[in-house]
Amino acid sequence: MEELAPLTVAIPFGVAALLVASVPWRRTPSDVLAVSAASATLVLCLLLVLDANESDGPLTSYLGGVEPRADDVVLGIAMAIDPLGAALATLAAVLIVVAALFTWRYFEEPGPVFPALMLVFLGGLVGFSLSGDLFNMFVFFEVMSVSAYALTAYRIDRPGPLQGGLSFAVVNTIGAIMILFGIALLYGRTGALNLAQVGDALAGEPVDGLVVVSFALLVGGFLVKAAAVPFHFWLADAYAVAPTPAAIVFTGVMSDLGIYAIARIYWTVFEGPLAPHAEEVRAVLITFAIVTALLGAVMCLVQEHLKRLLAFATISQIGLALIGVALLTPAGVAGAALLVPADGLLRAGLFVCLGILIHRCGSVHELSLHGRGHEVPRIVMFLFVAGALGLAALPPLGAFTGKAVVEEAAADVGYGGVIAVFFVATLLTSAALLRAAGRIFAGWGDTEEIEDEVEESEVPGARGYTPVVMIASAAILIVAGLAFSAIPGILDQVNEAAARFTDRPVYAATVLENPVPEGREVESVHVGPRAVAVGFVTTLGAIAVAAALLRFGKLPFLLTLDSGNVAERALVRLRRLHSGQIGDYVAWAILGFALLGGGMAVAT
Repeated sequence: MEELAPLTVAIPFGVAALLVASVPWRRTPSDVLAVSAASATLVLCLLLVLDANESDGPLTSYLGGVEPRADDVVLGIAMAIDPLGAALATLAAVLIVVAALFTWRYFEEPGPVFPALMLVFLGGLVGFSLSGDLFNMFVFFEVMSVSAYALTAYRIDRPGPLQGGLSFAVVNTIGAIMILFGIALLYGRTGALNLAQVGDALAGEPVDGLVVVSFALLVGGFLVKAAAVPFHFWLADAYAVAPTPAAIVFTGVMSDLGIYAIARIYWTVFEGPLAPHAEEVRAVLITFAIVTALLGAVMCLVQEHLKRLLAFATISQIGLALIGVALLTPAGVAGAALLVPADGLLRAGLFVCLGILIHRCGSVHELSLHGRGHEVPRIVMFLFVAGALGLAALPPLGAFTGKAVVEEAAADVGYGGVIAVFFVATLLTSAALLRAAGRIFAGWGDTEEIEDEVEESEVPGARGYTPVVMIASAAILIVAGLAFSAIPGILDQVNEAAARFTDRPVYAATVLENPVPEGREVESVHVGPRAVAVGFVTTLGAIAVAAALLRFGKLPFLLTLDSGNVAERALVRLRRLHSGQIGDYVAWAILGFALLGGGMAVAT
């Protein structure tokens, strides 16, 4: 099956080129081609997942047939397909298929360029997930990023998308440059770009300044892509202005790629030299993850622009998944691998519900939509609430299993306090979504005049009905997100896949075509009664906080304080940091690299 792996990249790229060449075509052939190409890629990715699950090591395909030499020197470009990478590619293909179907009835005249950009995005994402070569990971990520910039600024006649796309491009280009510098340092040291070969060259060697700097540059660059704090400022600006079909894919999988990349390069390249310093490296990465989860949750709670609300919910959830990877244990990776698809599908489904509201009501502002939920089919309300409860980790649905596994893994390495971070971040983000649902669909809570201009509909003239395909898209994503963690046997399968993902000797031997050593013993993971209790308490707490916000306009403890209290002043200053000024965002990104580099230097 690995011989067909290159087709997962070739099909979307080839059809995208055909669509661009067929600009004079009518709309329907373009849409049919886009959906067909994405569906074919999805089928191939599913087959790769099944095949990878049955293999003891990654499936390897050397493009052009240039295989490793007898001395373990790799000259060809390798695709190394493990279950987790193939699953991430499958998630991307699912989201692109749903977004393509949604686009079909969302825009009046999208033209072939929009689906072509979506297919380029898919090809880059799949290529990145399946690549076994460090430089090609960079290339595929940048191909995906360039298409994402264009998708963000797709409505080029409006200043908002141009500003959001420019912020997106500038900050992410800084991250890309840092990644390229990190790759150059590793190439200069090892003379290799293949992940397995680089890892073998560094394994057993003492850690030195070059290794630390290259690790910090690569991790920092991928944290920019993941939108971890303080690299996160671009994300909300981009998501707020991107067309809803593009935002469906962005929120569902794009930032998660940065987390996957950090896990991949650590376990295949740096695990050997950094193993003696794992505890210190863990502390640095978990610090970034915790701040990301909490700041994203707080900013989510104070948003009234629904796209920005979901954007900050994405940032918070990225922080939680990053905690799993930052634990640097197979169990942590397993938890993150369960968390990413469940949360991604649910966030994407919520964006589809938001797209339905924009399509029907012509507004994206929570206050403007007060009590207007009756204008869309009632099922949209149930789907929106179900998605919010899924993100709240209501046992046994949605993100519950992934969060429970990460919490248990954190406790095993002395980070039991992470449970409080999960509780607060999950409660606040879910409360913000439930507050929006109550205000929009039930008309609860007071409303007020909106001083700022409300974004106009993305689809002028398309109101008056809700196409069935839009509702079906939301239902598919949210039901899949709710059911993912409850699939029989999923916990054991993901745990085994994570154990193989973190087994560097087996990965290297398989890719370099050497005798494969015996794999590490798979340690069991479990979900205990404490996790179930925390899940129910979190869900009930989110409902209570949402009710308090609808009843009082703010949390009750703030009512006893004057308008100049510390909490309110802090929130005002926090919102002002998200200024929309590219120069500010660049300064924060540079500060983030300095903090990360300094932390790694102290840690090693």
